[in-house]
Amino acid sequence: MTASHEKVLHARVQKMFDRHPNEGYRSRELRAKMNIDDEAEFQALRRVLHAMADDGELVYNKSKGYHRPRTGGNEVTGTLMITKAGMGFVAVPNEGDVYIAKRSLATAFNGDTVRVSLFGGRQSKKNRDENIEGEVIEVVSRAKTEFIGRLEHSRSFYFVICDDPTVPRDIYIPPEHINGARAGDKVLVQFESWESDHLNPEGRVLSVIGQAGNIHTEIASVIETYHLNKKFPPAVDAAADALPGKISTKEIAARMDLRELAAMTIDPEDAKDFDDALSIERIDADTFRLGVHIADVSAYVKPGTALDKEAFERGTSVYLANQVVPMLPERISNNLCSLVPQKDRLAYTCFMTMSKKGVMKEYAIGHSVIRSKRRFSYEEAEHVLDARAGDNAEDLQQLWTIASALRAKRMKNGAVDFDSPEAKFQYDAHGKPVEIKVKVRLKSHQLVEECMLLANKTVAEHIGKTKKEEAAKPFVYRIHDLPDKEKLKELSLFVKKFGYTLNVSGSVSSKDLQKLLAEARGTKEENVINEVAIRSMAKAVYSEKNIGHFGLSFDHYTHFTSPIRRYPDLMVHRLLDEYAHGITSSRREELVKRLPGECKWCSDRERVAMEAERASVKVMQVEYMRDRVGEIYEAVVSGVAPYGLFIEVNDVLVEGLLHMRNLGDDYYRYDEKMFSITGDRYGRTFRLGDAIRVVVKEVDVSKRMIDFALAPDEKSSKPLPHVKSGGHQFMKGKKEPAPLVHGHKAPSYAGKSKNKQKRRRR
Repeated sequence: MTASHEKVLHARVQKMFDRHPNEGYRSRELRAKMNIDDEAEFQALRRVLHAMADDGELVYNKSKGYHRPRTGGNEVTGTLMITKAGMGFVAVPNEGDVYIAKRSLATAFNGDTVRVSLFGGRQSKKNRDENIEGEVIEVVSRAKTEFIGRLEHSRSFYFVICDDPTVPRDIYIPPEHINGARAGDKVLVQFESWESDHLNPEGRVLSVIGQAGNIHTEIASVIETYHLNKKFPPAVDAAADALPGKISTKEIAARMDLRELAAMTIDPEDAKDFDDALSIERIDADTFRLGVHIADVSAYVKPGTALDKEAFERGTSVYLANQVVPMLPERISNNLCSLVPQKDRLAYTCFMTMSKKGVMKEYAIGHSVIRSKRRFSYEEAEHVLDARAGDNAEDLQQLWTIASALRAKRMKNGAVDFDSPEAKFQYDAHGKPVEIKVKVRLKSHQLVEECMLLANKTVAEHIGKTKKEEAAKPFVYRIHDLPDKEKLKELSLFVKKFGYTLNVSGSVSSKDLQKLLAEARGTKEENVINEVAIRSMAKAVYSEKNIGHFGLSFDHYTHFTSPIRRYPDLMVHRLLDEYAHGITSSRREELVKRLPGECKWCSDRERVAMEAERASVKVMQVEYMRDRVGEIYEAVVSGVAPYGLFIEVNDVLVEGLLHMRNLGDDYYRYDEKMFSITGDRYGRTFRLGDAIRVVVKEVDVSKRMIDFALAPDEKSSKPLPHVKSGGHQFMKGKKEPAPLVHGHKAPSYAGKSKNKQKRRRR
């Protein structure tokens, strides 16, 4: 095609966008709209589009394709998110993410609201097909001004190395502002100013947390970093203390009296609050009445009170590796509301009449008073199930029969079950972790899980399934969106290399994913396919809009079963009450306005809790490995990055980093889509999910860093013409050229924890 023909195409494209100035098109969509059949002409169109993007006439991003730049200037304002690798992204509605290179972050911190100048159509090399590129030109507002880190001294000045890996610079501390701290202390720093990105930010020490590297100091720093507080305000404690310790006769009379029912609790051995109990009654040979009894926190925590406001601010209890930061004061969570044995307790009960095959015939939801007859640990309940003898043996067998049927039905409907292992620490008298055990998933766990899932689903359907003539009822749903289409395409291409098929031409169902995982089960590549599939999934959140739960394959789902530790469950209890008694149109309108913000807040608090929990686990992992430098372990590649491999040690689930520089005498090329690196000289490939032997090279508790190196028998300097990795054969020389990444400077970060969705998060 000649230059003059490309000018004609350029003019045609301009006219197309003149007619549709607010639309976005991909190149193939424009080809169809412009009736371009000839392949050579289409390639010319692509060149024209690229040139227009480079000149700033058009902008391209993944979500919208090519489109006109927004009117009103070449600037946007949004929230900056900085990754651990140091790059930033600013989310802009209807435009996708704006990529901010490390050099262009100016004086912004992670989470700040920033004003960004766009680079016309120029985009980052890494995200050329995805993101507009820009630079921060102003920090509009700071997300936080306090940071946790280790104080260091260098000649005439002090500085703090922040624990948060997204903080791009050390914070300079003038000597007169160290507040009695000494080099090596873990401190809380107040950020004061940051005038230029050529200088470091400045601050002052607010308080000393303790000696960096001390396990108790490190856990305290996690609590400070995530603004958690184990202590409650005096007014909240006073309100909890003022609650009556005895249930009144009037209260009992207003409820279902279920104190004679053989209810039981099944919880971890070390649990202190019991917020759910189960009961089972045989109606006939094929029919049972399953009872799920939930602590009635709403009877004690009333809307608008000091207790309620504090619970909402916290949003959730936070389960750190060695302690709990509760949502409610102990008198409520561990006493008044805890369904302890042989004590009268207020509950919210969901009765479900079931067949042996898990078919529900009817249900009833209402307030009750119960008295638990037996407290089981999961291990005790498992022993009774296996032995078919012992306390409540018949009840447990009946519950297991129904739970098994419910699970089979969920799987048949396409539920996706990612069974990620979890670690449990054993501590000595000083709180030091001395053993790590991988939690075994027992039948008793599944029994409780299926009963809770059914109760949550039943409550959601009770509110969400309305008659045509009824107005929709504002409610709190637990939703899980469909996976991202682009990520599913990447997953499809990835598993194709192993001989598997995931059809993404239409809408991918949960059954398609379930089928893929079932086919991979028991193979060498099972772990890697599971991990990549998990990364393609959306995150479950709270929402007033019900779109269903993709992972569970439920059309309606909520959280009803844990109000002691989750505020959304308390909201659900209150809404059930309101709808049972009827609400006014004005109250309905109020809920429509309030619930979106409250749901988002609860989702945000859940995310903070998960991040804090992972950080506390990392502290314990690093402490456990402190005395194990030089030891060799069987491990698996749990993540791949341009600067190295994330390694998870088998049996103890400890994670660390194998830096690229510790991989031996080769240059490695990073393949982001294949989650792998390949040696340029010898052709050796390491991929996500590969088995590997490593030696512990270095451990730094204060930096929460574990560095691995290849074990001596893993190192090889011989050419590898054929390398099998994770069950798939690679041929040397057949990979596309990629940037050399040997020697890339890696952050001082021990590991990239998997996003392990704990079952209680569903």
